[in-house]
Amino acid sequence: MPKTTLDLLQLFEPVRADLVEVEREYLRQVESQVGVIPEIGAYIQKSGGKRVRPALLLMAARLCGYSGPRAVLNAAVVEFIHTATLVHDDIIDDAETRRGQKAVHSRWGNDVTVLAGDFLYIKSMRMALTQDTLDVVRLLCDITLRMIEGEIYQLTKNGDVDISEDEHFDIIRRKTAHLFGGCAEIGAMLGDAGPEKQAALRDYGFNLGVLFQLVDDQLDFTGEAEALGKPIGGDLLEGKMTLPMIHLRDHGGTDAVALIRQIVAERYASPDDWARLNALLHEHRSLEYAQARARAFGEAAQRALSVFPDRPEREALLALAEFAISRDR
Repeated sequence: MPKTTLDLLQLFEPVRADLVEVEREYLRQVESQVGVIPEIGAYIQKSGGKRVRPALLLMAARLCGYSGPRAVLNAAVVEFIHTATLVHDDIIDDAETRRGQKAVHSRWGNDVTVLAGDFLYIKSMRMALTQDTLDVVRLLCDITLRMIEGEIYQLTKNGDVDISEDEHFDIIRRKTAHLFGGCAEIGAMLGDAGPEKQAALRDYGFNLGVLFQLVDDQLDFTGEAEALGKPIGGDLLEGKMTLPMIHLRDHGGTDAVALIRQIVAERYASPDDWARLNALLHEHRSLEYAQARARAFGEAAQRALSVFPDRPEREALLALAEFAISRDR
């Protein structure tokens, strides 16, 4: 078993039984008389994924003293929202694979896949509305709107080699960090933890989300395709400037800028191009820069947990930030 997978299983041990219930709830909620919908739902679930967002919500709830059916329900809700985002993203990016298997749109076509993503979004809100409070629903709606705004904003920046670092971080906040922050905050809301601890968990999750995305930025150049379940260098070939590329553009001189512009314009890189690009990344320490920025967000996430007493869930959340830094997929 890969080391990172084993580490995650260990980290999620406090909520392992609840995660099993989340999987069951997911399959139950994706049922439909239109047969292709549960077929797609089961196909997505079979592809795996780290289930970080549901586990984050469940552990935050436990940390705040709540364990029960509302945590399982909301964990399934956030997994629906995340899955809907991935389904739509793959169409937009024209990605052929996701988590090592054919992307949904590659198998069922764009028309069905767009509507399947819509089904997942609406289903998530319907599930959330079965609760006796609207506070969580409002938060989920706000997060989903930010995620969609982030996707649209990223599309407007696609192919823009001159995107600024601040603009890149704005996309990360919208597309990734707010959902992580919301997962942790919902856990605090379920546990009725009070404003201080609710804010602390929101900050923890938000910083953790930025950390995960920054590590993804690095793995796009340093990971292995088989481990990642997608091609290496895919972001740049799709015209997306990530943090290592932005740093290299700003510090690598005219040769680096010319090479980046060429790859983005042609949506193609030869083996020689990749070799030159990797040499420049190492020469100008662009990957190390991205790693340092990621670690700073991890440390900020861990500091946010200082308001909580020592408990297994707190230790697991602290360790989750360390895992995120060292993961290879």
